Amino acid sequence: MTTATQQDARYGSWPSPIDAATAASHDGSPDSIGIVGDDLWWTAPRPAEGGRRALIRRRPDGTEECPLPAPWNVRNRVMEYGGTPWAGALVDGSPLIVFAHHLDQRLYAFRPDRPQDPPYPLTPVSAVGGGLRWAEPAVRPERGEVWAVLEEFTGEGPGDLRRVHTAVPLDGAAADNRDAVRELAPAAHRFITGLRLSPDGGQAVWLAWDHPRMPWDGTELRVADVHSDGTLGPARTLIGGPDEAVSQADWAADGTLLAATDRTGWWNLYRVDPATGDAVNLCPRDEEFAGPLWKIGQRWFAPLDHGLVAVLHGVGAARLALLDPASGRLTDAPGHWTEWGGTLAATGSRVIGLAASARSAPEIVELDAATGRTRVLGNPHHDAVDPAYLPEAQDRVFTGPGGRDVHAHVYAPRHPEHIATGPAPYVIWVHGGPTSRTSMILDLEIAYFTSRGIGVAEVNYGGSTGYGRAYRNRLREQWGVVDVEDCVAVAEGLVAEGAADPARLGIRGGSAGGWTTAAALTTTTAFACGAISYPILDLAGWSPAGGETHDFESWYLESLIGPHTEVPERYHDRSPVHHADRITAPFLLMQGLDDVICPPVQCDRFLAALTGRGIPHAYLAFPGESHGFRRLDTLVTCLEAELSLYGQVFGFTPPGVPVLDLTP
Repeated sequence: MTTATQQDARYGSWPSPIDAATAASHDGSPDSIGIVGDDLWWTAPRPAEGGRRALIRRRPDGTEECPLPAPWNVRNRVMEYGGTPWAGALVDGSPLIVFAHHLDQRLYAFRPDRPQDPPYPLTPVSAVGGGLRWAEPAVRPERGEVWAVLEEFTGEGPGDLRRVHTAVPLDGAAADNRDAVRELAPAAHRFITGLRLSPDGGQAVWLAWDHPRMPWDGTELRVADVHSDGTLGPARTLIGGPDEAVSQADWAADGTLLAATDRTGWWNLYRVDPATGDAVNLCPRDEEFAGPLWKIGQRWFAPLDHGLVAVLHGVGAARLALLDPASGRLTDAPGHWTEWGGTLAATGSRVIGLAASARSAPEIVELDAATGRTRVLGNPHHDAVDPAYLPEAQDRVFTGPGGRDVHAHVYAPRHPEHIATGPAPYVIWVHGGPTSRTSMILDLEIAYFTSRGIGVAEVNYGGSTGYGRAYRNRLREQWGVVDVEDCVAVAEGLVAEGAADPARLGIRGGSAGGWTTAAALTTTTAFACGAISYPILDLAGWSPAGGETHDFESWYLESLIGPHTEVPERYHDRSPVHHADRITAPFLLMQGLDDVICPPVQCDRFLAALTGRGIPHAYLAFPGESHGFRRLDTLVTCLEAELSLYGQVFGFTPPGVPVLDLTP
């Protein structure tokens, strides 16, 4: 709505209090929430401290502290995307914390109530390949050990590795001695999650899968007895398989085994008999009660005392609710939050997770099942800018080819003092994954553009999660086709409504979103420019034979594109690197030079193929950055460069932003 005080000004030129530094300093959210005794712990992003993840402790009185100063970085590289990086337990009445340090990937232990004692290493540094990496630790004081998943490189190739359940001595005996690490069972599968012990300690369950499956395609729920010496007996599969994806399993206090699996086409919660594998759906719904297992240790449900189960559920956006397994009744948590996520933590009748909305950043929120009340415990939202500069978010469904639904979030330009006439420039944002989803929550990077007069539309294209397996499977063997079509459909829908200017449409994305952005620029003329971050550009290089990516995703393309040995021409024909001659739009390419997931060699080949074409472009390469930028200076540089690109293409001059050198 236009107000009497608003002045007509050109889209893109509106002055905004949201500068790149403000947006970048709020990048990321808390993660890896856990409870030790009466204290709440989590990891938090620190863009201004080299992009590290800090470990935060909240005491019962509400005071917070960061017991590990920089450069400690609580993050692991298991499957490159990492997994739960820390754990804790009370030992002699005070916390003992075990964590993985990103720099050397070793496990360390420390006593936060003894600040005079620095962290000490528990595991050695490997001399082979990517080292020894540890995830989803569980401190077992009664055994004097921490149990964890070990990812061990056995050679120099990306596939020369194994993953196994291990026990590491808490006294540091393995700090320089790999042989002191006890293996709980022989390695039997390519990928495993951490052990979940039954309340009596007699059984353990975990998830397992092998190439070429991804964990959202098919996993197995495995169970084994735990012997008195701390080893595992023979394992067997309870549920799951090539076409059934179990995303989480856990035990209730009474010994009931619960699991989230998508055997109906939706991730629902089941009670599973650990003896027979018989499974009963506790709340049959066409909703998701879990999601894609990108990081081991993710937790979408948490059993509580007295039989209730805290669950995340919904279509698209997830809500926190309490499930009564006996009746199947769901009771949603109260509050203004519209998106719940993260990894749930529970103790007694309380469950804690991340909650956000289109007007609030992720907060750490507790739901008390005994009272039904919620409260913010950590990372409380504070308006970094006047909310009048924030966009009004709209959850939309557009029509794609063949009449199919395409889900998207639309953020129109908004400014309390400026308006512009006619359709606005819009940029389509493409999420990574691609088996993932973008959430409709406050993002100052979006507001950085909308407050200047550039609209944003985030597309949850076919293949995204949150809408059931059928929607997810739209991308099977169609990557580079369906995702591009859906992004174009949203752009064309905004044009048809009169909201977007067809001559001023852009597209941007990172990782898999970078692939879709590059694919769109080489297969359509819908977009006037593109911003591409750490992309996949050459499918053959990313295939098992190409060897240019990491182990976890090395067979991902078998489902997204098709078996490489059977359809090699498809890998060639869909790769942007082979169609640089089709690009007519200016673009910005951004890449971390330490990226082992989407390595810079793919950007090098793409740019070489573009030589002599006369297409204005810029390439920004960042030493020390890997997959997903984390450092404040990098984030600021990228935002300002992207805005300058849009200014040069859409015809405005953004004030106070360095001009990006677009070289033909």
